[in-house]
Amino acid sequence: MHVGIVGCGLIGQKRAESLPQGYLRAVADVSEERAVQLAGKYPDVFPYTNWQDMVRRDDLDIIIVSTTNNWLAPITLAAVNTGKHVLVEKPAARHFSELDPIIEAAEMQNVQVMVGYNLRSHPSFLKAREIIIGGSLGNLMYIRGRYGHGGRLGYEKEWRADPAISGGGELLDQGVHLIDLSRWFLGEFTQIQGHIHIYYWKMPVEDNGFMYLKNEAGQVAWLQVSCTEWKNLFSFEIFCEKGKLQIDGIGGSYGTERLTFYQMLPQMGPPETSIWEYPFPDTSWKTEFEEFEQAIHANVSPTPNLHDAREALKIVSKIYGDKL
Repeated sequence: MHVGIVGCGLIGQKRAESLPQGYLRAVADVSEERAVQLAGKYPDVFPYTNWQDMVRRDDLDIIIVSTTNNWLAPITLAAVNTGKHVLVEKPAARHFSELDPIIEAAEMQNVQVMVGYNLRSHPSFLKAREIIIGGSLGNLMYIRGRYGHGGRLGYEKEWRADPAISGGGELLDQGVHLIDLSRWFLGEFTQIQGHIHIYYWKMPVEDNGFMYLKNEAGQVAWLQVSCTEWKNLFSFEIFCEKGKLQIDGIGGSYGTERLTFYQMLPQMGPPETSIWEYPFPDTSWKTEFEEFEQAIHANVSPTPNLHDAREALKIVSKIYGDKL
């Protein structure tokens, strides 16, 4: 399949690296230097500074959108309207309402749109999902998740600190990842409570977000995201009737990715413990694209999709209220 990438920053580069050889045919970026630099790494790839020109190409099957949040929905909609499949980075839009015309257009054009919640494709989460589906842990009870970083000098002046571009702060940045993972394991949430606050960074969007999400069965996700973590951290714990799964680290500065399986024994006491470690490189980007390609060939909706992104953004919007 022939692929074009809009957005040649860090994420766009990771997307390019994850593609099978020969798939990438075009890239676009507002910075000609970035576009030319990324295109130059691969044979027969043409760089554009106008993404509309690239999207209109008849020989492209898939468009990957890896831009700032304000451009995710408009570019996705334009690509869908030309009959192309799209892999758009999370959160896919600044507000859930921006996704409605895309959902309608994708149905009319009969194309597939996948949203890049790549944490679902990390090996630790795929293994955790396999264990839970296997039934050895019984029913899920609740989830506890934390995700945070410490920012960097000038962070309050970057695009993520501008609500017109980002749509929100830490809740919309890392928070949607935890929301998406929690929905993946617990389903839809009917009770949503949360709190956002600016503790440290002098910017108009929150640097910390706290969430309490509960579904109809009473299962709860208790989540926190932060850009005042100072030491990058990822922790996701799934508590079940007969044990617990704990995922720590997602590689790089977050530490080695690790899944710990605590199996409760009949006599209780200290659990039987199994550990799987997944050192770098991060394979989730490659796995995610493979899953997307399979969905396209089967003509079925990929997961996560626009519905998943919309539900995550609805939760964010509920917590934001009129605070932004």
